[in-house]
Amino acid sequence: MIKIRALNHLILLLLLFISQLAALGQTTLRGRLLTPKGKPVPGASLAIKDSYDGATSDSTGRFQFETTEKGRQLLQVTAIGYKPVEEWLELNGSPVDLQLILKEAIDELKAVVVTAGSFEASDTKRTTVLSSIDVVTTASANADVTAALRTLPGTQQIGEREGLFVRGGSGEEARVFIDGTLVNNFFYSALPDLATRGRFSPFLFKGTVFSSGGYSALYGQALSGALILETIDLPDQSSASLGVSSVGLSGGYQHLNKKKTASWGANYGYTNLYPYFQLVKQRPDYFRIPAFHGGDANFRIKTSKTGILKFYSTIQANQLGIRTPDIDSGSLKNAFGLTNYNIYTNLAWKERLGKKWKLFLGTSYSLNRDDIENRLQDQDNKDQFIPVQPYVSKSFDVDASGSLLQVKTVFDRRLGSGLSVLRFGGEWLYFKDNVKFRDTISRNNLQEDQFKAGFAELDVYITNNLAAKLGTRVEHSSLLNRANIVPRLSMAYKLGEKGQASLAYGIFFQKPERNQLLLNPDLRFTKAAHYIANYQVINSSYTFRAEVFYKKYEELVKTFPSADNSGDGYAKGIEFFWRDKKTIEGVDYWVSYSYLDTKRDYLNFPGSLQPNFAANHTASLVVKKFITKWKTQFNASYSFATGRPYYNIRFDQGANKFILADQGKTIPFNNLSLSVNFLPAIGKTGAKSFTVWVLSINNVLNQNQIFNYNYSYDGLTRRPIRPAANQFFFIGCFFSFGVDRSQDVINSNL
Repeated sequence: MIKIRALNHLILLLLLFISQLAALGQTTLRGRLLTPKGKPVPGASLAIKDSYDGATSDSTGRFQFETTEKGRQLLQVTAIGYKPVEEWLELNGSPVDLQLILKEAIDELKAVVVTAGSFEASDTKRTTVLSSIDVVTTASANADVTAALRTLPGTQQIGEREGLFVRGGSGEEARVFIDGTLVNNFFYSALPDLATRGRFSPFLFKGTVFSSGGYSALYGQALSGALILETIDLPDQSSASLGVSSVGLSGGYQHLNKKKTASWGANYGYTNLYPYFQLVKQRPDYFRIPAFHGGDANFRIKTSKTGILKFYSTIQANQLGIRTPDIDSGSLKNAFGLTNYNIYTNLAWKERLGKKWKLFLGTSYSLNRDDIENRLQDQDNKDQFIPVQPYVSKSFDVDASGSLLQVKTVFDRRLGSGLSVLRFGGEWLYFKDNVKFRDTISRNNLQEDQFKAGFAELDVYITNNLAAKLGTRVEHSSLLNRANIVPRLSMAYKLGEKGQASLAYGIFFQKPERNQLLLNPDLRFTKAAHYIANYQVINSSYTFRAEVFYKKYEELVKTFPSADNSGDGYAKGIEFFWRDKKTIEGVDYWVSYSYLDTKRDYLNFPGSLQPNFAANHTASLVVKKFITKWKTQFNASYSFATGRPYYNIRFDQGANKFILADQGKTIPFNNLSLSVNFLPAIGKTGAKSFTVWVLSINNVLNQNQIFNYNYSYDGLTRRPIRPAANQFFFIGCFFSFGVDRSQDVINSNL
């Protein structure tokens, strides 16, 4: 028994001795992990490389552990949301005290996004502002992309001409891009004192970026703003569609292969307003009822797991004729006839090249031809020719054609392991415009321009809270024989969990319009400088945005005393946008407000004037409510704008200059529109077809709208410019076979 006890004591002494030896061979590592601002980093993992020795930092960022490793060893520190840290240490048994700084890693989900001047749509990282469903269910839009955009801040309510009028800029100063390339004729051809809509269906696009200023260096030749659209990729499945409405018929088919790697499709639409005009009286006398034919085709092929090739082409033809009373006579009429042909084709390829490179290659071609004839007619609608002013210039024939061929390449190179990206590339555009006047003297005015541009843009994510976009473009026009270097700069800083502030600055150039170059082919580029600051808060339920801006115009085109670039101007203002999908259960609504102060001296203006397309105050309210029990969605939109200025600018022979013979402001613009969508297939299982009934009414209250005034040649008669009819009614039934579109409505909280 005594021997056993002695043996146990000996073993204990031996173990104690061994443990003491082990302790002498261990090194204690202790310290604290902090951010650059001195805040603790809890939950970080620390370990000696190629060993099992390590620890985890506590809530105060402190840690302590022992290691038996000796000599030069590598300590590795990792923490979620922070860049890894490696530290070489000399371990010799003596305690090691450390204080390590961990820098925040740039995380795509948390990173700030530069947004000054831009509304992003259908981009999940930035949330959705307007989707395709939003467009077609905005009561006043009538499924027109740009009409829906006019409910956003920065835009004007213009009803007498086509285009997007952005922050004091004319409709020609905002350009539209599809899959990276410029669209030369996005809107239907211009009509006298009547607005025209866009040519493209909103369901063609998956993404929308509307920039009211300060847009990317990848795009150019837009003095005021850019609408950047991206077409959809592969459809979810094969489907067919059919539409019947009060203004026409439409149908289409989309086929997806079994492997879901390729698709093709085609659509056709026919619009004829004759039945509608029999029900709703129009102010103009349409001697040729508007009729539109449009067909398109597409294919999409996945070239790899990360690449896709997309093709889209459309051919359209339309004609109409309008007869209106001649303002210079009590008995004569002006008869305007238009026949239009339009072709647009786009081919785009996106591919990822390795882990850090991306390639975009796009090309497009468009051709537009307008055959215009205008006649002075008597009460029996017979042509008259009166060889004195102003009547002699009221009869003319014009054949105007324009084409654009474009090729564009963009490379993306991700820098390091973060989100920073260098983006660079170039584009070549070949414009060909020809205007033929078929009158007493035949004149042929051909313009050709090879426009070349190179660009580079750097997205720098300094931290999750601070980002910058630095860009520049180099542009050259062979027609003007001039080149420009244009800088672009944007910065954003994150404020709180969902808020951020952004700044943007840029120089923007644009070629003069075709008719201006006919007056003087030596005109230079027009120029604008943009200064923008905004603040926004975005989450899944609401969006708030406030923005101030200032634009300085230089080298605008003046047409008197000669056509030159001596014009200038400015635009400044403040805008607010609020969208809320949660506060009122089942209701999605947004409110926008814009204040605009702008003046410019251009064209034949006798001085610096507020242009007649600019209202000082503009506001819109859009409300949508979907009632599942009734399978019905109710939509309403209301737009308001203060009166716009109108001028009678006349040439004073005695003073040899243009003067203001009359001026004033129109009545305020008001428009309340309603629409109802009924989806009877909702809730049915196993249905093979899905139907949507649509009823919409524009200007429900039948309020008078005056957009501007026309003046007679002698200035004694003034006539208001009004819409073709006070109200517009639409009823239609749309069928889809194979795809249930109704769920899109529910998911969008409509």
